[in-house]
Amino acid sequence: MRYLAAVDPLAGAELLGEPSVYWDYPPAQEVVAGWGEAGALEAHSAQEAQEILQRLSSASTVRWLDQAPACLPGPWFGGRRFAAEATDAGWGAFGFGRWTLPERLVWREGDRLAAAVFVPAGPGAEDKVRSMLVGLGSKFPAGPLSVRSEPQALRVSAGRSAFEQSVERATEAIASGYFQKVVLARAVEIEGERPFDQVEVLARLREQNPRCATFLFRAPDDTAFLGATPETLCRVEGRELRTEALAGTAPAAQAMELVGRDKERREHEAVVRYILEVLSPLAEHIDADAAPLLLTLRGMVHLRTGIQASLREGVGVAELVAAMHPTPAVGGTPSAVAMSFLLEHEGLDRGWYAAPVGWVGPGRAHQMVALRSARVKGAQARLYVGAGIVAGSKAEAEWRETELKSLTMARALGGSEG
Repeated sequence: MRYLAAVDPLAGAELLGEPSVYWDYPPAQEVVAGWGEAGALEAHSAQEAQEILQRLSSASTVRWLDQAPACLPGPWFGGRRFAAEATDAGWGAFGFGRWTLPERLVWREGDRLAAAVFVPAGPGAEDKVRSMLVGLGSKFPAGPLSVRSEPQALRVSAGRSAFEQSVERATEAIASGYFQKVVLARAVEIEGERPFDQVEVLARLREQNPRCATFLFRAPDDTAFLGATPETLCRVEGRELRTEALAGTAPAAQAMELVGRDKERREHEAVVRYILEVLSPLAEHIDADAAPLLLTLRGMVHLRTGIQASLREGVGVAELVAAMHPTPAVGGTPSAVAMSFLLEHEGLDRGWYAAPVGWVGPGRAHQMVALRSARVKGAQARLYVGAGIVAGSKAEAEWRETELKSLTMARALGGSEG
């Protein structure tokens, strides 16, 4: 590891090209960018994904030449599918789950940047690491990334009638007592005038969404999954857990009305109850906010209940992800019945959308729920958005909510306010 005379990890794209991973979480002052792959672990099922998370969080998988940095995000980055069923070939290179160890990693540490290089163990490995670190430190751009591209027009295609029909089927099922809530997602197909510059998309996302985690994960075929999500699934530091219930949405202009709306309150309370129930056997002590507060983002506002817990011995990120995903904020309640409904009626392979993504290392991890996101390759992007359906939901209103949520990625892809 060495320190750099630089201020912005993403500026490394000027030297090294588009990163293979990127993670920017302002609430924790975390920014990290990685290039290349020194290692990769792939899962083909939920069980294998849990085993990989256990391995990466329980013991160090790298040998440091010097002392290991105490606050390094990662060093493994990745995610997994929302559900096992795969019908969209565009997600193929991501697999069910995939976690990578970047070859070059640059992150913020206090008021400076640090860098590390990882290579497979073997003869000459130490000399290679030291040489690559010297080269990286001497050439890494000192200033912030400069975004220079012009806005571009986007061709947008979205199936409104199919989505609204799904909402109507869901409300009918709720009225018949089949379940209490289901979250319906839809895709928006976007085509640009030219290939999307993913580095500049990331720069716009982090600038426009300072209370979200901006992320990118690149698959072996150069397809990228990126976005800016507001929702933490779990953040683990030793035996301390932070999580949240984030459900109930309104335009920012209606922020004060949101707290009193019955439909949104019921939607939010279902998520709070679920999280407290699944954490009960995993935690020695749980604290939750007495009432939801407002989380104000650009153009919209959510109801948020913060939750903290002291975990039982032996419980880590693997056990938490297995127990918590999918929460009613992205699936429904009861979970199994809602998921069955989605499989039959949603007509969408979510891939990694609404699934756990983030970083993991020994005793530490941060997993976000991948919302406000898109799968991008060349000039093509598939953007994902969803809305929670409960008794009283109206198809037109839910469509408008998903349109509002789609603006996060659409603005970043187009490079303008339109």
